[in-house]
Amino acid sequence: MNTWPDPLLQGYQAAPIGGEFASRNGPFYARWHEERFELAFRVEERHVNPGNTCHGGMLSLFADILISTAAKYQADLGRHFLPTISLQQDFLAAAPLGSWVTGKADILKVTKNLVFSQGLIRADGVMVLRASGVFRRGPLLNDSPGDGLMKLPGMSP
Repeated sequence: MNTWPDPLLQGYQAAPIGGEFASRNGPFYARWHEERFELAFRVEERHVNPGNTCHGGMLSLFADILISTAAKYQADLGRHFLPTISLQQDFLAAAPLGSWVTGKADILKVTKNLVFSQGLIRADGVMVLRASGVFRRGPLLNDSPGDGLMKLPGMSP
């Protein structure tokens, strides 16, 4: 039985981020906690591999969105498009069907053209993935209808 607290009861809210591809693979939930952007999703049937655990591709998608989106908020980069240059991952454990996957990231360095960040991802509190990435600072994106929803409680205006 899953005894890990439901992230939706801990202040997470629906997060329309990552574009159409990500929205088809979500839903994702986000919160602002202790000056950090945090992201979550629940492992559903459509996310699992034949071993009935979250597919590595889904965890990779989650890691990519987590550490690039955290940079926008934690390094105050605004709505720059941050295409991935490299993404390294270490899979540490499985994320079972029904588990809540949560992640938080650290922004290591921001230059004129690049962002370096890393993230730790857990499933029901168990560390499942360590990821690091390099992202190119692309052009500013146009505002989208989902932007207002990403004003997470506790964030600075």
